Amino acid sequence: MFKRLKEDIAAVKEKDPAARSSLEIYFLYPGFKAVRRHRRAHWFYNRGLFFIARWISQRTVRKTGIEIHPAAKIGRRVFIDHGTGVVIGATAEVGDDTVIYQGVTLGGTGKETGKRHPTIGKNVMIGAGAKVLGPITVGDNSRIAAGSVVLHDVPENSTAVGTPARVVRRNGVKVSPLDQIHIPDPVEQEIINISKKICKIEMYIDANIKEHDNINHRPDNGK
Repeated sequence: MFKRLKEDIAAVKEKDPAARSSLEIYFLYPGFKAVRRHRRAHWFYNRGLFFIARWISQRTVRKTGIEIHPAAKIGRRVFIDHGTGVVIGATAEVGDDTVIYQGVTLGGTGKETGKRHPTIGKNVMIGAGAKVLGPITVGDNSRIAAGSVVLHDVPENSTAVGTPARVVRRNGVKVSPLDQIHIPDPVEQEIINISKKICKIEMYIDANIKEHDNINHRPDNGK
């Protein structure tokens, strides 16, 4: 138990530059508290003590603003940063070393039975406000940009962006360090491409208008 506790604190120190001490993390970090309490609730849930498991879970929501169903499977060294508004469903699975920011939902679409929630691989970053919905898989070492809505599988070593999310980076392309905002937006890039095309069309039209005006104003025009 103490080994796992030290491991969780070390993970927070590594992933959060604002963390100043182990005591601060232990007493004041809601994400740390939520993960620790979930492990307790999950232990009771696996032994059929569902009421106690849910009681721990609901107390955790009131104290931290983070809701993790007792049945969810949370790996080692998982860090929920800030955490307010995070919701993790009953059949969700989160791999080791994953970072989850505030407002993230690992939920269902309301259309499935059985396995209804996503499976998140190891060393994944899920940005603030992202929604990962349904029994889909996000591969190891992948990143979900802030505000994205993920409805389909994301391969490992990939970056997914947008609503609905599309994969914009995959294997073979250098991936920058974990970051929520410095990720290319495919919609923005498409708008830029369209703007460039519009500028070319406008230049072509202007050139033709000038040529037409020059022809009309020649001295021999009409002869």
